[in-house]
Amino acid sequence: MKTYKRVLTIAGSDSGGGAGIQADIKSISANGCYAASAITAITVQNTLGVQAVQEIPSEMVSGQINAVLGDIGADAIKIGMLHSPVVIRAVACALRQFHAANIVLDPVMVATSGDRLMMLDAVQTLRQELIPMARVITPNIPEAEVLSGTTIDGQGRLAEVARRLAEAFHTSVLLKAGHLVGDTLTDVLYDNEAHQCHYYESARIPTVNTHGTGCTLSSALAAQLAKGLTLPDAVAKAKQYISQAIIEGAKYRIGHGHGPVHHFFAASAAEHSDHPKRWNRASDTAGQTNGK
Repeated sequence: MKTYKRVLTIAGSDSGGGAGIQADIKSISANGCYAASAITAITVQNTLGVQAVQEIPSEMVSGQINAVLGDIGADAIKIGMLHSPVVIRAVACALRQFHAANIVLDPVMVATSGDRLMMLDAVQTLRQELIPMARVITPNIPEAEVLSGTTIDGQGRLAEVARRLAEAFHTSVLLKAGHLVGDTLTDVLYDNEAHQCHYYESARIPTVNTHGTGCTLSSALAAQLAKGLTLPDAVAKAKQYISQAIIEGAKYRIGHGHGPVHHFFAASAAEHSDHPKRWNRASDTAGQTNGK
């Protein structure tokens, strides 16, 4: 009998379908893994923003995790939106019980629209309870500034801050450069397992369809880790995937605000061509790394 590579995503629901648990499931599936989920919150949300957040009771969150890991299991776990300290503690407790590994933590604090998704007093709980359990965290620049207590004012600061966060929390750090200005973006991975820095360069794509990019990238990374890739190689594959998903998503218009990326671009290409474009053979520079 065949077996799946399994990824559990622990995150909030986005009613608009572009981010959160919906984006995670799409991304994990598109990257060739079986997606299970534990929903931490329900958001009233569309491309224009978040109108309301209703947290799921902590016992229901931990119950979902227990149900999945106790039966299906997981080769990797992606963690996204965690609204409050009580839910963070519930997630940490449940994962410890199952000795969970390959945890990819996206420290979601603010939505693409600017709406806050994490309570202010939850940040410290996240730092203490959950980040040290992760194999890798994937903050954007504002999130990294909150976690590090320092300002990131240019590309030159990314490697330093990524290393400082890795040493502080004993985890690897993929620090995303999307909030910087410029036509070229260079994300930085500090691999705490090998104590090396790796750089992933990609072109900025002019599009408003950037809703859920962080969720999509971190879920793709979890899927690649579930398949057994090394951390630097998993980041390279995930970066290639998200870059192509943004490129293909830019061709569409949905809603009146920030639309989603195209998670299933490879399947769409296969429907229209006998020789579909393969994102994992992309000739871009997303997978180039440099030891430091």
